[in-house]
Amino acid sequence: MARHVSTGDLWWKNAVIYCVDVETFRDSDGDGIGDLAGLTERIDYLAELGITCLWLMPFYPTPDRDDGYDVTDLFGVDSRLGTHGDLVELVRAAGDRGIRVIADLVVNHTSDQHPWFKAARRSKDSPFRDYYVWRTDPPPDTADKVVFPDKEDSIWALDERSGEWYLHHFYSHQPDLNFANPAVRDQIAKSIGFWLQLGLAGFRVDAVPFLIADLDTASDDVPGDPHAYLKALRAFLGRRRGDAILLGEVNLPHAEQQAYFGGDGASGGGGDELSMMFDFIGMEALYLSLARQDAAPVMKALQARPAIHPDCQWATFVRNHDELILDKLSEEERQEVFAAFGPEPEMQIFGRGLKRRLPPMLDGDPRRVRMVYSLLFSLPGTPTLYYGEEIGMGEDLEAEGRMAVRTPMQWEPGPNGGFSTAPPRKLVQRVVPGGYGPEHVNVADQRRDPDSLWHFMRELIQTYRECPELGWGEFCVLQQPAAQVLAHRCRWDGASIVAVHNLSAEPVTTTVRLEPDDLDGADRVWLEDLFAFDSVPVSSGAFELALAGYDHRWFRVHRSTERSP
Repeated sequence: MARHVSTGDLWWKNAVIYCVDVETFRDSDGDGIGDLAGLTERIDYLAELGITCLWLMPFYPTPDRDDGYDVTDLFGVDSRLGTHGDLVELVRAAGDRGIRVIADLVVNHTSDQHPWFKAARRSKDSPFRDYYVWRTDPPPDTADKVVFPDKEDSIWALDERSGEWYLHHFYSHQPDLNFANPAVRDQIAKSIGFWLQLGLAGFRVDAVPFLIADLDTASDDVPGDPHAYLKALRAFLGRRRGDAILLGEVNLPHAEQQAYFGGDGASGGGGDELSMMFDFIGMEALYLSLARQDAAPVMKALQARPAIHPDCQWATFVRNHDELILDKLSEEERQEVFAAFGPEPEMQIFGRGLKRRLPPMLDGDPRRVRMVYSLLFSLPGTPTLYYGEEIGMGEDLEAEGRMAVRTPMQWEPGPNGGFSTAPPRKLVQRVVPGGYGPEHVNVADQRRDPDSLWHFMRELIQTYRECPELGWGEFCVLQQPAAQVLAHRCRWDGASIVAVHNLSAEPVTTTVRLEPDDLDGADRVWLEDLFAFDSVPVSSGAFELALAGYDHRWFRVHRSTERSP
């Protein structure tokens, strides 16, 4: 199949995903809360940046006790953010500019204010009682299973009216849904069909392991293979819209992650569950490498990725809307990252992560920040950005928990950073204070400055889009002697991209050896620098490269049986 046909059909394999919290992106009506209309006004901005997939955090009706992840209506739009009509306009405007829109699918739990749960609480005979998971006997100690250990001490909560306990892996005001109930599964399918009909191109599936595999109730309440449900969900998605995706949040070891793609990708089977999964293990290893200024941890993590179905993909990221989780590192490794990037208690959260954005963690060093994003976009997979990363936004450490990185987008240097015309006291969240505030970090100033991070990110995204090998190709680490350097190659359809990154502040000169399949049959081989528009000669299968501190280079491999230009 032709390259352009393949990359068009499986669009998610070389997309650029951009995550937005609607309520903190752009306020169009001056009430202090971002809205869908405000986001639509900024679609041209995202198109100019090069975004191809817009991921919306929850916009559903909510009491807003968990930033929208406590949902009271799977089919609704929160009135603070707009209407269904506003959402359709956003999807239409995005589509006109070649941007697909996906949204959070929050179906592991509902709010305790959802009509289903209210009915379930009123009577044990209610048909909605079985929409949730209950037990009559006192639960054992499950403190080690809670997601938010600073807020909850059990995954069971007592409903005093009925005298029974209900399951909740997250907050006690978010009761878990019972996926053993066919009526629940039908409601989820209907909600998916509804949003696809309005134009969404898929979903980011929240907390997938909790969604289909609850070990505490597996023997009684989730009969059979839980993956069968995910397969059925994916099949339904495909019937309703063939190019729609399920992007899963699955923070598990590699061996367990592979099953959520739908089987053993090496044997050609599977590929019938999640379309994509976030690479949490690679992300955590990247921060350990940055802390040590040693490429070995991230190199090891990338090489340990399991084989997956060719239609599936890893989503790569350096930051998201939650805490920067480090739970897959050992305690000693985690403390190394804490010491390097978040040594103060107020920078840490849940004992397992950091509530910081990347630039402050790297002391604002522009060389290091750019090197990290260059590495992100060069890794095999689909890069995912969190809003504000393109301008180097910081965090508000005084905000509670995860809200530290969910601050208003900084559009201008003026009041409220151009996010809203409301008085500051009415903002849904205060603007980042201090040196990373909008007077110093904002879109308007950076768009006018050709040397800004925004312009760097725009060029990086454009170059990535011109290199389908990075999303589709076979990955390998290239041999070279410097511990602080990661050199790797992605090869697809006979073409190769080579990327070299120096994770250290110290300059280094290294010799990188290409793989034999980039040399076979060629009289001459040379590398085209994709950013410097220069060339590097290859001699005897290797090339020498002088790298400044935190330097980064991308090359396209050229082979010729004729004289090199």
